[in-house]
Amino acid sequence: MDGKGRCLDNIFIERLWRSLKHECVYLHAWETGSQAKAGVGRWIAFYNHQRPHAAHGGQPPAVVYFNGIETDQQARRVA
Repeated sequence: MDGKGRCLDNIFIERLWRSLKHECVYLHAWETGSQAKAGVGRWIAFYNHQRPHAAHGGQPPAVVYFNGIETDQQARRVA
């Protein structure tokens, strides 16, 4: 990594961790590590596939990502 964009990348990661802690970790009292792992995994799946994001026009990141891949593949077929 050459350091370009590193500060902006850090903002997104810090925001993700903050959301994870406040929306998932602090709200549950898991008794085992496996319960915590499963709970965090469910939250990550929810965050990526269901939770609307203002930066994406109210769409989840997975929808935006997979639509972008389909658009790129369609453009390659036409070219």
